[in-house]
Amino acid sequence: MAYEHILAERRGDVLVVTLNRPDRLNAAPPAMFDELRAAIGDLDGARAVLIAGAGRGFCSGADVAGGALGSDDPGAATFAALDEHYNPALLAIAELTVPVVSAVRGPAAGIGCSLALAADFCVASDTAYFLQAFVNIGLVPDGGASWMLQRLIGRARAAEMMMLGERVLAEKAFDWGMIHKVVADEALEEAAFALAERLAAGPTVALGLMRRALHDAATSDYAAAMLAEARAQQQARGSRDSMEGGMAFLSKRKPVFSGQ
Repeated sequence: MAYEHILAERRGDVLVVTLNRPDRLNAAPPAMFDELRAAIGDLDGARAVLIAGAGRGFCSGADVAGGALGSDDPGAATFAALDEHYNPALLAIAELTVPVVSAVRGPAAGIGCSLALAADFCVASDTAYFLQAFVNIGLVPDGGASWMLQRLIGRARAAEMMMLGERVLAEKAFDWGMIHKVVADEALEEAAFALAERLAAGPTVALGLMRRALHDAATSDYAAAMLAEARAQQQARGSRDSMEGGMAFLSKRKPVFSGQ
């Protein structure tokens, strides 16, 4: 399928999706997130997803300057863009049954910050920064940022990001536990793809169940989380990869997972 705002390609078992408006630091019109949703909706056997940005930025936020969010009734247009385009794409990422890696250089701002942190693993270049700048223009964070940030870094730091609207550089984001790893700028693509490739070679059924367990546990109580784990364990135990893992353990060899 041909896209206007993104690139999507299979590299082995990894689906690589690249935001492709480098002249605008990948500022995202609603259509970009529609294309992202379409791309990840057709995994076609891919066992991991890598989301990156073309050029020197990951995503500088929603494309407001381009008029994509309308002007006759900006409040209604903004709500519609979030409810019908941006949020469904982010929910689609949350509901994937395969691991997701994001590769961030330069800005991950606004909705771009939400997208970067929606991944299971965020690998950042040493040029990367994360920004919730909404307060600077009298707006509020969106794309699930208020839900996501306090679970990743705690309420105090989430409030700092949201209410002060200052850049959080990659090293600070790592120190806070917000992202997985910081690498040299020139090593970003290789490091992020190597991680995605490693995940793609793992037990896909179990990894997908882990994603769901982590997401659900954020809003469930202890007993409900344990029950959900038990049900997930039952499902994982019936997979071919579980059988292969057990046989490999007994044979003292490295397992070869098929993703089933």
